[in-house]
Amino acid sequence: MRTKFSIELTALTDELAHMARLTHEAAERASAALVGSDLTAAYEVFALEEHVQVEHAKCEDRSVILLALEAPVARDLRHVITAMQIADDLLGMATALSRVAEVVVRHYPDSVAPRSITLVLSEIASAATDLAATVVRVIGAQNPPRDQILIARDENMDRLRAQVVETAADPAWSHGSAMAIDIAMLAHHYGHCSDHSVRIGQLIRFFHTGIPLYAQVDA
Repeated sequence: MRTKFSIELTALTDELAHMARLTHEAAERASAALVGSDLTAAYEVFALEEHVQVEHAKCEDRSVILLALEAPVARDLRHVITAMQIADDLLGMATALSRVAEVVVRHYPDSVAPRSITLVLSEIASAATDLAATVVRVIGAQNPPRDQILIARDENMDRLRAQVVETAADPAWSHGSAMAIDIAMLAHHYGHCSDHSVRIGQLIRFFHTGIPLYAQVDA
C-alpha cells in the first residue's frame, strides 16, 4: 500500500511539472503575441490554457483520491495539500496569460499600444516569462535551498507595471480610454502572473521546511 501511495505522489509531482512547462510555454507565446501583434501566438495561448485546465483537473482528482483513500501522514499530507495549491496557482497564471492574449486578439491587426508603451510591455512580458521558467526549475528541483526565498519578486517588473498604469492614467494620454484600460489591465494580468509565481516558491519552501508562507523572509 505504501509503495502505491509513493507512486501516486510521484505522479502528482510529474503532473505539476508538466503544468509548469505548459504555463511557461504560454508565457512565451503571450509575449510573442503582445510584442508582434501575432494572432497565431495568441490562439496558441488559448490552447495552452485549455491544456493546463485539463492537467489541473487531473491533479485535483489525484489529490482528492490520495486524501480520501490513503490517510497520509503529516509530511505526505503537506505534499498533497501543497500540490493542490500549486496547481491552482499554475492555472491562475495560465488564465492571466490568456487574458493577455484576448487583448491582443481584440486589437488585431493593430498593436495593443503605442510603440513606446509596447516596448515597456515587452519588458514586463519577458520578466513574466523568466519567472515562469524559474517556476519550472523550482518545481523540478530535488533539494531546493531551505534557507532562502525560492522565487523572488521582480522589482523592476513591478516598477514597469506601475509606470504603464501611470502613463495610461495621465491626463495627457491621447490614445483613448479604451486603450488606456487595456494596457492597465495588461499590467494587472502580468501582476497576477508574478504573484502566483512567488507564491509557488513559497509553497514549495513550505513543503520542504514547514515554514508558513507568512513567516517566510529572505535570509
